[in-house]
Amino acid sequence: MVLVSPVAAQAAVIRNISVRGAERAGADTVRASLTIVPGKNFSNADIDQSIKRLYATGLFSDVRITVSGGTLVVVVNENRLLNQVVFNGNRKIKDDKLKMLVQSQPQGPYSESAVEADIQALRRAYAEIGRSDVEITTQTVVVGDGRLNLAFVINEGDRTKIDHINFEGNDAYSDFRLRAVIATKESGLFSFITRRDIYSADKLRADEEALRQFYYNHGYADFRVLSSNAVLDPATNTYVVTFQVDEGERYKFGPISVETSVEGLDSEELRSLTESREGKVYRARDVQDSMTEISKRVAAAGYPFARVTPRGNRDMASKTISVDYVVDQGERAYVERIEIRGNTSTRDYVIRREFDMAEGDAYNQERVAEAKRRLERLGYFSKVNISTQPGSTADRVVVIVEVADQSTGSFGIGAGYATGGEGFILEASIEEKNFLGRGQYIRVSASGGALTRNYSISFTEPYFLGYRLAAGFDLFKSSSSIMENYSYADQGFSLRVTAPITNDISSTFRYNYKELRYTTDTYRRLSQPYQRVVDGSPWVQSTVSNTLTFNTLDSTTLPHEGIVASLTQEIAGLGGDSRFYKASARARGYYTLSDDMDLIGSLSASAGHVVSLDGSSLKVFDQFALDSNDIRGFADSGIGPRMRGDAIGGTTYITASAETTFPLPGVSQDAGFRGGFFVDAGTLFGNDVKVKEPTKGKLNGVGMDWRVSTGASLIWASPFGPLRVDYAIPIMKQDHDIVQNLKLGISTAF
Repeated sequence: MVLVSPVAAQAAVIRNISVRGAERAGADTVRASLTIVPGKNFSNADIDQSIKRLYATGLFSDVRITVSGGTLVVVVNENRLLNQVVFNGNRKIKDDKLKMLVQSQPQGPYSESAVEADIQALRRAYAEIGRSDVEITTQTVVVGDGRLNLAFVINEGDRTKIDHINFEGNDAYSDFRLRAVIATKESGLFSFITRRDIYSADKLRADEEALRQFYYNHGYADFRVLSSNAVLDPATNTYVVTFQVDEGERYKFGPISVETSVEGLDSEELRSLTESREGKVYRARDVQDSMTEISKRVAAAGYPFARVTPRGNRDMASKTISVDYVVDQGERAYVERIEIRGNTSTRDYVIRREFDMAEGDAYNQERVAEAKRRLERLGYFSKVNISTQPGSTADRVVVIVEVADQSTGSFGIGAGYATGGEGFILEASIEEKNFLGRGQYIRVSASGGALTRNYSISFTEPYFLGYRLAAGFDLFKSSSSIMENYSYADQGFSLRVTAPITNDISSTFRYNYKELRYTTDTYRRLSQPYQRVVDGSPWVQSTVSNTLTFNTLDSTTLPHEGIVASLTQEIAGLGGDSRFYKASARARGYYTLSDDMDLIGSLSASAGHVVSLDGSSLKVFDQFALDSNDIRGFADSGIGPRMRGDAIGGTTYITASAETTFPLPGVSQDAGFRGGFFVDAGTLFGNDVKVKEPTKGKLNGVGMDWRVSTGASLIWASPFGPLRVDYAIPIMKQDHDIVQNLKLGISTAF
C-alpha cells in the first residue's frame, strides 16, 4: 500500500470527477467503479484500487487517473466491441458448446486477457476428449464504428491415446486385475466411442482414489499410491500411464470396542451396531458403515452434534487392526446453506433430498458422508465431491456439493430363439433413470415372436410425497397363441411403494390387477370355474403382495461379492375371481474366487408354492410358470405340467444355479469381454386345476421331474451397453418340454 502524507491527503480532496473517453460505456459507469468520492480524503491506494476495478469491467484497454486542482480526471480508452465471435476448424466439438465455454460474446467488449482465458478454456475442453495437442489461434477483423469480428482458429490435431497402463510394486494383485479397478483404460477398438482412454490429470487422481478404496476394502490398510504419471510419446501421440504403489500388509479386524463420553449412551449397545467383526478381513467400508450406524443411534438419542471417530491400533505380529470407536459431543455447528454446483440436467432438489439435514440444522459429518454415498449410488453422476467452507459466523458451515451429470438413459434390444412354433423372439425397451432431471424412472418395452406380443410401461417416483418412499406403477398388455388349444390376452396394472428399512433391507407393497380373456372353447373339458371364462367373460385377478429385499452387492453392474435375496408373499381375494396364497423366495450370492484372475463365482436358488384359500381348485394362471431366465435352455413356460401340449402351470417350483465368469484369455481386459460357464437346475410340479376324467390321461408333467441344463456365456461390456449371449444344452428334460438353446440381450446407453 502506498501511503500519502497528511499534506498530500489534504490536497487530494476533490470537488468533482471528470471522465473522458467513455463514449459507449458512459461517465456514470466509470464513476460507479471508483472508490474515490468528492469531499473525502483518498490516497494513492484508492487510485490503484479504482484503476483495477475499471480494468476488471473489461470495458477499457487503458485507464489513467490524475488530479488537476480540485478535479479528479479519469481518462479511459475503450475496448472495441465484438460484432461476431466465430469458430473455424472445429469438427469434434460443435459451435454451440464452444460458445458456452468462452467469455468473449457478441456485443461485449474485446479484451486480450479475456481472449487468452478463452483459449485456455477451449484447450481444456479438447483435452477432455483426448486432443491435448490442439492448436488455437485468433484472428480479428475491424468492421468499423469501433467494432470487430473475432475468430478462434482451431487445429484439433490427432486424438491422443493410451498405449499401456503399468503398475509397479503390486504383488497381491496383478496388473490385469488392477486395470479393472481404475476408470482410465488402454486404447482399443471401440475407444473412439467409449472415450475411456482419454488421459487427464483429474482422472488420474480419481484412479488413485479408486485404487486406495479397492485395497482398503481388501485388508490393505497401509496401502499407498507412491506416484502416478503419464508420459507422452510425441512420435505415436500415445501415453504410457504408470502407477507406483506400496501395498503393505494385509490385516484382519482385531478386538472392537466403543468408548463414549456422552451420558446416557451404552457402549455395549453401540458396539452391537458395528459392521466390523473380530477375525474378518479388514475393510474400510465396514468401518464407515459402523460409524454411520452409531451416528444414527446417537443422533436419535438427542445428540445431533455428536462425533464418531475410529481409532485403529495395528498389531504387526498378528496382522490385526483393533478399532475403538470414540463418541464425543463434537463441536456445535449449524448448516448455513447447501450449495449445489455442476449439475446441468439434474434438479437441485433431487440432490438436496439425499441429505438428512437442511439449512439451519445441526451439522453432522457422518450425515454428510452418508449423503455422498447415496448420491453416488443413484448413478446420475460421474463425480460427487462434498466439501465445507466457513459460514458467516464461527458456528456456521457452508456445505458445497459438486457433481457432474452423466448419461442415465438406455435403449435395449434382445433376441432369442424358441422351439414350439414361436421361432425368433425380439424385444426392445427404452428407459430413463433420471427423467427430466427429476430423479424419476420410466421404462417402456415391447417384445414378441411369431405367436406372442408383450407391452409394458413402468414409472417410479423415488421420493413420494417428499418421503424416502419409492412409489410407482406398471401397466402391461400381452397376448399369446403359443398353446395348441387356445389363445389368450391379458392386461392390467400394479401399484407399488417401496420403503427402506435399513441400508440393506427394503420392503415393497403392491396391489396387482389383471384381466384375462380366452379366445377358444377348448377348455370346456375343465371344471365349472373355467366355463364362464371360456364363454368370453373376463377372468379377474386382484392381489396384494409384500416383498422383503436384502441387498449387500458391492456393484450393480459387475458384482464381486455380496448377496441379494427376496421373500414375497401374495394374497388374491380382494375382489376378482382368484382366491389363493403364494409364497416365493430367491437369493443369489457372489464371491470372488480369484482376485488375481478376476474369477467370480455365484450361486442362486429360488422356490415358490401356491395354495387355494377357499378350498376350490386353482385356475391355470393362478399357478406358477417359469421363464427362460429361470432355467436356461428352456423357453418361457417350457417346462411343467401340460395338458394336450399346453402349459397349465404348477403349484410348486424349485430352481438352483451355479455360475462362474472370467475375463476372456488372450483378450485385453479393457475390451470388456468376459466368459462364463453355468449349470441350471429346476422343477415345476403339482397341479390344482381340476380336470374331468376324459382328459386326465392327457395331463403330463405333474410329478417332481428335474430339469438340468449346462452351457456357456459370452458377456461384453460393449460401448453400446452390456451384452450377454447364453447357449444352454438341456441334459435332463421331459419329452413335452420346449427347448430354447440360445438367448441374447443387449442394453444400450445414450
